[in-house]
Amino acid sequence: MSEALLELSAVEARRLIGAGELSPVELLDACLARIEAIEPSVNALAATAFERARAEAHRAQEAVARGETLGLLHGLPIGVKDLEETAGLLTTYGSPLYREHVPAADNAFVARLRAAGAIVAAKTNTPEMGAGANTRNAVWGATGNPFDPRLNAGGSSGGSAVALATGMLPFATGSDLGGSLRIPAALCGVVGFRASPGCVPSAHRQLGWAPNWVSGPMARHVADVRLQLAAVVGHAPGDPLGYAAALDAQAGARIDPASLRIGYTEDFGVCAVDAATRATFRAKLARIATLVRVCEPIDAAEFNMGDAHRVFDVVRAQEFVASLRETYERDPAALGANTRANYEMGSALTLADVARADTQRTAMYRRFQTLFERYDVIVAPVSPVTPFAWSTPHCAQIDGVALENYYRWVALTYVVTLLTNPSMSLPCGVDHAGMPFGLQMIGAMRGEAHLLDVAQTLETAFARDAALARPVPDLRQLRAMRENVQAELRAIVTHPPRR
Repeated sequence: MSEALLELSAVEARRLIGAGELSPVELLDACLARIEAIEPSVNALAATAFERARAEAHRAQEAVARGETLGLLHGLPIGVKDLEETAGLLTTYGSPLYREHVPAADNAFVARLRAAGAIVAAKTNTPEMGAGANTRNAVWGATGNPFDPRLNAGGSSGGSAVALATGMLPFATGSDLGGSLRIPAALCGVVGFRASPGCVPSAHRQLGWAPNWVSGPMARHVADVRLQLAAVVGHAPGDPLGYAAALDAQAGARIDPASLRIGYTEDFGVCAVDAATRATFRAKLARIATLVRVCEPIDAAEFNMGDAHRVFDVVRAQEFVASLRETYERDPAALGANTRANYEMGSALTLADVARADTQRTAMYRRFQTLFERYDVIVAPVSPVTPFAWSTPHCAQIDGVALENYYRWVALTYVVTLLTNPSMSLPCGVDHAGMPFGLQMIGAMRGEAHLLDVAQTLETAFARDAALARPVPDLRQLRAMRENVQAELRAIVTHPPRR
């Protein structure tokens, strides 16, 4: 019975809890049993709070028995990315500098999740300071892909994606600057949603007015993402970009797939994508085209991304200068190679560099918005390559062409960050190597509800086609690999946390 509980969607589990047909304690115990069995094979979790979570589950069960008003997420276990501050629970940001850091309070995002009844069971692994799309650090080790633990799970929300894909938790959180919600979701076969800046509250961005870092929901199903998002949206006093957003938590409006208009691009005219991924994407689009009204390519000239890579370099570097200046000036060696490189790039920028980047970004944004006069959504691949070994720090070349830096391989997602439109990764079968393939879906600015409606419509249609349906990892194979991979995933730990 406990295994069957883990097959439930979060929406269905919440319905059963509200009806008194499922105990939050029973659901949590099922999750903890799955964690015990699978976690050593993938190393998705950082700090855990199992005893506290069990006490909260008992209180949640008692609230149901008393007939109290229940929050949208009442009694549902959740994993919180280790970049999000959690009261009384170790938050390391994947950095040895913070291996003993226990925040006194939840940040705004986590506080809303808990207020809605979610039970924080664990933190999920992330690269140091979220820098990079390969989830590995010196505190917790590397996170392995649930379809093959020797491969990259993506990042920086890799621990969350793996915990979801393996059924260890029904909900998890992520955050995204250059693709950190979308990339791990794509590589692990789950849903990652990046909302419009300000939709999900953030009171901890150093650059409060910058629309770059976005926290958001991850789950196995689109309806589950909608439920989590509905519980947290809306203005927060500490977020200058926040606005009074609202979202219906119920399943989205029914859309006839035959009415949908999809525009697509393989590369936005500026991104490196390997030939095998292009072929996979074309094959997926050929099948999707039979389901919808319009499915047509968009000419690269219409995007006119210009110097998008340099613009993102500037945007990204500003974020790291803002958050790491004191640490870098005190001891540069205390930072890992990726975070140090980001800071040093930013410290060399001039005001002219920043103004030029902002001007070009504004022009890109305005051009892009006009495309939604023709299309409901714009789609692209999420990752330009199939998952590579986690022991390889990053993808250094695509189709034999060397890439400029360690994050250039995630250009397919970071160009969308520059545009600021809501976007997501929707599972879309597997690629040429049999690994999960994610379809990047982009909606109109502040069009979260319609993007979710379209995604849910396609998700339902995909489920009827084996070539497009969400893939599921083989848990028996993961258990069998446990002894072989556990030590490997932890081998890079040089600064274990002191609990």
